[in-house]
Amino acid sequence: MPDDSSQKSSPVTLEEYDAMGRDAKVAVWLEISDISEMQFKAHMATESAREADVPQIGAAAPDFVADVLGPNRQRTGEQVRLSELRGKPAGIIFGSYT
Repeated sequence: MPDDSSQKSSPVTLEEYDAMGRDAKVAVWLEISDISEMQFKAHMATESAREADVPQIGAAAPDFVADVLGPNRQRTGEQVRLSELRGKPAGIIFGSYT
């Protein structure tokens, strides 16, 4: 198992963290993080800009093509397009199989 002694521990409990406001949470995060406040703000700006492209609840899902995996989690060479499933029940599992 890797040595986690280089990781900083949180100065607050989860209960304390949950009760904090956003600014206090950011301060704690920066205290235990290896990035600067400027890097954090740049990251948050990038994430906020991405939010504009996120479909709203109840909106139609964007169309996409996905590889079909076999029982061994290997690609089968088959693909499925979300729009081809319109009107049919479908279960989609997102995850990394690398």
